[in-house]
Amino acid sequence: MARYDFTTRRLYVDAPLAPGAKVPLDRPQAHYLCNVLRLAEGAELLVFNGRDGEWLASLSLDGRKSAALTARSMTRPQSRAGDLHYLFAPVKHARQDYLVQKAVEMGAGLLQPVLTRHTHAERLIETRMRANVIEAAEQCGILALPQIAAPARLDAVLAGWSGERLLVFCDEDAEEHDPIASLQAAKARFGGKPPLAVLIGPEGGFDPAERAALVAQGFVLRLSLGPRILRADTAAVAALALIQAVLGDWRS
Repeated sequence: MARYDFTTRRLYVDAPLAPGAKVPLDRPQAHYLCNVLRLAEGAELLVFNGRDGEWLASLSLDGRKSAALTARSMTRPQSRAGDLHYLFAPVKHARQDYLVQKAVEMGAGLLQPVLTRHTHAERLIETRMRANVIEAAEQCGILALPQIAAPARLDAVLAGWSGERLLVFCDEDAEEHDPIASLQAAKARFGGKPPLAVLIGPEGGFDPAERAALVAQGFVLRLSLGPRILRADTAAVAALALIQAVLGDWRS
């Protein structure tokens, strides 16, 4: 039997969920369910709010513009967000949408925009990031939404870092070119599976002074992603997959 029900449509709602709870839908959600999907009165959906688990709910209609959901029974209890922190230099909107969605799918519990000297897109729209977080969670059966942190300068992030969390710094100039070997060495060095974070730099790469500041930190691991130069969004997926496979929650 499948672990998740992917045949029933899932919807995020920003309201408490409990047996019999009635959740009024906002206009865009009502329009989508009623006019785009053309769901009928009594249609069943899976709903979640990031706090109270996942619930089977039924749809009730009031004309073509108003609708509500009534929670019937819990289908899955609430789980915690992953402990993987994802730090990234912002990129252009379309690629950043992809980047955020994939980070959520790969188990990130914190999204931290980091501003560097070569960051080209410093203006972030938090509502857009949150919409992409929700979309990824709806599609992939995720219950706990990751936290979205305020943008911060790289030097400020390093100054406030807890040395207990390993920061994997993706660096094309890393001396060790085998990423698996690097991560396995870090596993032996830090013991087991330490708390993790990954940092993906800007499209223009890190400034030499920024690279030097990173390399000087005892909590930083330089990680090569192989012989090819990857775009920021591609590097994000590659790095998260490697880290989760060797040090993260892909291993028991």
